[in-house]
Amino acid sequence: MRNLFVLALALAFASAAGAKPTDAPAAPPLLKPTPSQAEAAIWATRFLTHFHYKPTPLDDAMSARIYQSYLDALDGDKLFFTQADIDKFDAWKDTLDDAIYDQDLTAPYAMFNIYEQRVGERVAHARALLAKGFDFSSDETYNYDRSKAAWPKDEAEANDQWRKRVKNDWLRLKLAGKADKDIRDTLDKRYANYLDRVRQLNSEDVFQTFMNAYASSIEPHTNYLGPRASENFDISMRLSLEGIGAVLQRDDDYIAIREIVPGGPAALSGKLKVGDRIVGVGQGESGPMLDIIGWRIDDAVEKIRGPKDTTVRLEVLPADAGPDGKHFTLALVRKKVSIEEQAAKKSIIEVKQGEQTRRIGVISLPTFYQDFDARRRGERDYKSATRDVARLLGELKADKVDGVLVDLRNNGGGSLAEATDLSGLFIGGGPVVQVRNASGQVEVERAPEKKMVWDGPLAVLINRGSASASEIFAAAMQDYGRGVIIGEPSFGKGTVQNLVDLDDVAHNEKPTFGEVKMTIAQFFRINGGSTQLRGVTPDISFPLTVDAKDFGESSYDNALPWTSIAAAKYVPTGQLKTIVPLLEQRHAERVAHNVPWQNFEADVADARTLRARKTISLNETVRRQQRDEQEAKRKAREAATKAAEDGGADAAAAGKTSTAAATGKPADGAGQAGQGGTDDAVDPTLTDADDAPVDLTSDDGLQPDERGVSKEVAREKEARQRRDVILNEAAHILADEIDLVRADVKLAQQVLPHAVRTPLD
Repeated sequence: MRNLFVLALALAFASAAGAKPTDAPAAPPLLKPTPSQAEAAIWATRFLTHFHYKPTPLDDAMSARIYQSYLDALDGDKLFFTQADIDKFDAWKDTLDDAIYDQDLTAPYAMFNIYEQRVGERVAHARALLAKGFDFSSDETYNYDRSKAAWPKDEAEANDQWRKRVKNDWLRLKLAGKADKDIRDTLDKRYANYLDRVRQLNSEDVFQTFMNAYASSIEPHTNYLGPRASENFDISMRLSLEGIGAVLQRDDDYIAIREIVPGGPAALSGKLKVGDRIVGVGQGESGPMLDIIGWRIDDAVEKIRGPKDTTVRLEVLPADAGPDGKHFTLALVRKKVSIEEQAAKKSIIEVKQGEQTRRIGVISLPTFYQDFDARRRGERDYKSATRDVARLLGELKADKVDGVLVDLRNNGGGSLAEATDLSGLFIGGGPVVQVRNASGQVEVERAPEKKMVWDGPLAVLINRGSASASEIFAAAMQDYGRGVIIGEPSFGKGTVQNLVDLDDVAHNEKPTFGEVKMTIAQFFRINGGSTQLRGVTPDISFPLTVDAKDFGESSYDNALPWTSIAAAKYVPTGQLKTIVPLLEQRHAERVAHNVPWQNFEADVADARTLRARKTISLNETVRRQQRDEQEAKRKAREAATKAAEDGGADAAAAGKTSTAAATGKPADGAGQAGQGGTDDAVDPTLTDADDAPVDLTSDDGLQPDERGVSKEVAREKEARQRRDVILNEAAHILADEIDLVRADVKLAQQVLPHAVRTPLD
């Protein structure tokens, strides 16, 4: 496990760096709990111990689990604490339950304060090493996965671990062609910023981390969200906010514009561009301008967001200007801004097979979103995944597509209601999923009795990052025989969560206590089985890009077990048992001679092999040889692909997302209480350790915020434009189905819904 506290807080909160490399910052003040946090912990405990699907008493046994989870959150890679620190902390191992009940959170804050002190010590040691340089001729290795390692026995051992870490950082930059002086400057600034981000963490951050350690110790998808995290969580579900319509990112000391949302105030002004840096924020037409250089991003965002139709003034340093460049001031009127990046999208892939060209409509759905508040208020145009997909299906029908492929790769879930309603677009009315609460009562969630929006050939593409609501939808399509499921086994999350607003139950007028995202039920397929742990098994399987033990529900040691219940009463719309073997045979025959696919499989195998390694050589000659070998493989595969495409081999439509062995990151999402139950979204991001990249050929040794916003955005755009062999092959499989059912009346009657059980040609 990586250092979750630094990454999940310092990076997810995207705190801005303030210290210059040459600074020697004074020790930060010790953080302390507030009375309201102690009260919030009591409120959260009442719900977690009484109303959770798996109610668990807060006792000494739970205290030990909280203790371990909190240590993992602070220092999961064992980079900062020593065994001596752990020996002192062990006195609190069985007392954290009493600390919560007694409203005395001194212990977790004391652990954090020591953590912060150790970060300062390790960073100081790391920066001092830079002046000496390193010898890369020795046969030394660096263990970059220390999650199961022992704690360093003393400071000397911890410092030696950091020596190897810094040596590896230096070597990565050296192999990327950086000069020694540039390497020193880059790493010195990196470590200084690292410390500064940690020191910008505040009492709310510490409390959220500790309470989340408690919540997730019950089961993996139960969490505590502080007031600010709750607001961001809600935004991810409704896909809208009130502000200027710009995505921000830390860029050294600055807050930079990473993306401008089309149609938002920032875009309509025509004055801002990617890479511009916001250095000051003022409220209204004449409010004082606050200097935000060095601020955390969430603090800056809080000033920039605001009620619609209000004015915010920005002081901007243009992207192409130096630190002393000329600033300009821009006044923007805040509006409601839609976050379309996570909304459903369509595209069309044309698949040529023999004399026929099949048009495959693709609907990419990153998350199952719904604006619950807008729906409750009766707004007619509230944001909804189902409504957006229904509109896109209408457009694809007008485009005369032959089949529809729903791409749910890396869709971590969202609203349970949206999963149910979305299923109805393809099956009409009927049961979609069964939900069992903590009392054992089972309710069947049904799609509305409406006519199918799409009744033609259908396929669903999933991978290990497809979870929760994605699994409900895919399982329903599989159980109804409605569509062919293609890809990898899914995540395996079969639980339902609701948000409990602690401020509502405590009658607080202002957001103070935060929210608990709590598991309240388990969902089951309509055939009685569960996706819990096992996920959805595809009808046609693609190569596994990640091991189940490393990613997915089965990677959690406290996940709920698999079980089953009685099947619901439902009538399948089709029968796919006859056609799936035919599709598998065609798929196998095609990919056996498809060079891009063969290269994809080879890339996956290489990536899995590299990812399985836990150590890396610190010998320059060895590392160069490893990089050169990967580079030779990459060039050979690229050349083979180009030769195949130039020679007329399968080179059908390129997709927009994906590389061979990586998963993307969807937004988190869950619903509000009182909406008929919600499905919790998981974050299916699979990242490689910063100091052990899988692809050595493209490793520049830099972290994202060190490349500059414009370069990083361009890098990501290039990755999105790479040919998507997975999506392409899934489209071919669906085209195969279309060919088969159009040539065989009997097969069409078995496979297609009643409305279209006749050949279409």
